[in-house]
Amino acid sequence: WEADIKLPPMQLADAEDVAGALLSLRGKEGSFLLAAPNTTPRGAGGGTPLVDGASQTGLTLAVKGGPLSTTHWLKAGDWIQLGSGSSTRLHKVLVNASTDGAGKVTLDIWPRLRSSPADGATVTISACKGLFQLSSNSLEYAIEPAMIYGFALACRERL
Repeated sequence: WEADIKLPPMQLADAEDVAGALLSLRGKEGSFLLAAPNTTPRGAGGGTPLVDGASQTGLTLAVKGGPLSTTHWLKAGDWIQLGSGSSTRLHKVLVNASTDGAGKVTLDIWPRLRSSPADGATVTISACKGLFQLSSNSLEYAIEPAMIYGFALACRERL
């Protein structure tokens, strides 16, 4: 995943806080969690979703703990998050997914799993985040004549 972010204009005090945070990343060396846009599921959502089985790889993810027999529990385009901290990964659901009578479902996802999540690991379906890094080692920002500061940055998923 990649993102181009333009922060709203800000005064010096806020701008120095932002500059400090961005500079602390030391260019592409550091990483940060970035919320995906529109991360409220369009599907029914709910339940306490968990990975259903160890050693999963590829473009599908078996999940348990969803609400029982729910049509369109997640819809195509919904985000899911696996992991936390430095293992946080974002995925998109590719097709509408409905749970069975036991609250289980297999999700078609993109991108493919880069590592096998543990059986019982949490599957986050709301307020999803991913682990990102700056795309460049340079930091550019603008200072308007009225001392209004602006930042724009490009970032990509840290793999």
